[in-house]
Amino acid sequence: MRRVYLREAAVMLVLARLAVRFVPSARVFAWADRSPPRIRRFAADEVRWISWAVEHLGARPWMNALCLSRALATHAMLRRRGIASRLCLGVAREGDELKAHAWVEVGKVKILGAAEGYARLAEFGGAC
Repeated sequence: MRRVYLREAAVMLVLARLAVRFVPSARVFAWADRSPPRIRRFAADEVRWISWAVEHLGARPWMNALCLSRALATHAMLRRRGIASRLCLGVAREGDELKAHAWVEVGKVKILGAAEGYARLAEFGGAC
């Protein structure tokens, strides 16, 4: 079972990295703002497996996926399974610099990416 999630996460991470690099951001976020075609409410196990697989592969040195790519891949995998999620973007000030971060929420629970200290700027998707 783990291999299925890892394979899909690998494909989605590569596609997300390509989308971040080559597709205009307006188009990527327009896709992320669509809600899933069908809604499944009770899929807590799948949510945990998906977040585990994306974090596990995204942290590998050969993948080197940043938070936006990880969030897009997670959002896509959840959407495929009919699980409503929200892709969130935020910023935080660290000294004289601004730091940006992306994370995914299902309901009110952050399942990918810690977002403490980040002010939410935008959210995409139809999480209930």
